[in-house]
Amino acid sequence: MLEELARRGLTVAVAESLTGGLLVAALIAPAGASRVVRGGIVAYDTALKHSLLGVDAATLAAHGAVHPDVARSMALGVRERLAVAGVPASIGLATTGVAGPDPQDGQPVGTAYVALAVGDHVTVRTLALSGTRDAIRRAVVSESLEMLTESIALTDSHPRG
Repeated sequence: MLEELARRGLTVAVAESLTGGLLVAALIAPAGASRVVRGGIVAYDTALKHSLLGVDAATLAAHGAVHPDVARSMALGVRERLAVAGVPASIGLATTGVAGPDPQDGQPVGTAYVALAVGDHVTVRTLALSGTRDAIRRAVVSESLEMLTESIALTDSHPRG
């Protein structure tokens, strides 16, 4: 996957909440990841989703951090926040959800959203997972990587950042 991103001149920026850095760690594990991975922002605290990623405060107040609109805004925001020389990352990837042990923002444990932004187009995938806290977090990382792999086929080969 990373080789194909590099071949196409694409870059990735990651915004994480419930995965707490696991997603960007998985992305940078292979050698050569620095060619395409810009970095990540772990905005575990809800207020940081607003201040670091630009998620609308009214959206957070109305829905909490576990909502598809929050994931969408995180994916768009991280592309811009991790711009290099004024050029946004080609792809923004974001995770938010509830890993447990307790429900959050009226959402049951296992509810998660993964958002992928390419330009201004954003796809949000809704997940209803079960298992332990660690299993849920790993499943969200796996789903995120799958979504990223699928998106490569949808992006053109022109560098965007």
